[in-house]
Amino acid sequence: MATAKPKEAPVEGEEAPKKSKKMLFIIIGVVVLLLAGGAGYYFLGMKKEPADAEVEKKVAAPKDPIYIVLDSFTLNLRGGGQYLQIGITLQMEDEKEGSKLKVYLPTARSRLLMLLSNKTADEVSDDEGKQALKDELKAALEEPFVKNAEPVKVGEVLFTSFVVQ
Repeated sequence: MATAKPKEAPVEGEEAPKKSKKMLFIIIGVVVLLLAGGAGYYFLGMKKEPADAEVEKKVAAPKDPIYIVLDSFTLNLRGGGQYLQIGITLQMEDEKEGSKLKVYLPTARSRLLMLLSNKTADEVSDDEGKQALKDELKAALEEPFVKNAEPVKVGEVLFTSFVVQ
């Protein structure tokens, strides 16, 4: 029978047999490759995101505005011999809203005429009065024109001319 030999202890003064460092170099190499790959992915991935975001911004660029130019109004103001001549252009939210308003344009003009003729020259002559008038005109146009109908969405009321005499 074979007997197992016990390991011989190194004699004093002799060096222990050297272990292979091959496995250590392989582990260090794998770790370095993983770190380099992760860093490359991080930095290259970060550069692509802003470019993608810019493309999305270009795709989601605002649409051209839709304007409806109303015939100018000339009317007597309340309280005396003064009159108002006003040009109004409406900026609509989209083509669909513009089409809805065009169907009811005579009704819209009538509403605006009634609202404007109930104003005095003092109410509409300063900047605050003009801004309040814009808000009132917008609110009047956004009320449904027929019962149970969807209201029209007006983006902004713009004055193209404004004369009080």
